[in-house]
Amino acid sequence: MLKKLFNKLFSKKEEPTGNYIVATLNDKVMPMDRGDIYEDPLDEFLKLKYYGEVTGGGTGAEENGEIAFCDIEISLNKDEVNNEMVKEIIIKLEELGAPKGSNLLIEKTGEKIPFGLNEGLAIYLDGVNLSDEVYKNSDTEAFAIEIIKLANIKSDVIRYWQGNTETGLYFYGESFDNIKNSIAEFVKTSPDCENCRIIQVA
Repeated sequence: MLKKLFNKLFSKKEEPTGNYIVATLNDKVMPMDRGDIYEDPLDEFLKLKYYGEVTGGGTGAEENGEIAFCDIEISLNKDEVNNEMVKEIIIKLEELGAPKGSNLLIEKTGEKIPFGLNEGLAIYLDGVNLSDEVYKNSDTEAFAIEIIKLANIKSDVIRYWQGNTETGLYFYGESFDNIKNSIAEFVKTSPDCENCRIIQVA
């Protein structure tokens, strides 16, 4: 009995097998939506192909609290780095909408692989200088849905950030210029857009 206990306490622990890779996505998406858009379908894909599984995720933020990016941690079943497998994971993430400026880190080697196809547009609405009437009648959700419709954006997920002085809304598609041009008239005529600023985020 004591011998068994001694062996259990002092025996060498087995090192965990598998490769951990981390996908950093240049997407200002909320944590709950990150799961629906990326983590769940990617996990299903990994398990279907017997490649591994999603083991975690996180969100990076700017100093003001605005989302900067999100991470997805992936554990691969095999201990060696399989380039073809990594390539397929990147393709899957791009199919799910990964924006330009994303990268995949292979922890074992430290290699970073850039990827991403979509471009992103952010529109920041003035939250302090408009008239009380504008704020009273403002409906941010309806505003975002209208832009999604006008820009023919595939995803209906509303990405947003509520700051102290402005509200940020983020939209991703094949072309920043196409999104911007398709909403130009709406932005010009909407009371909500007075003093707004539009920038490219991917």
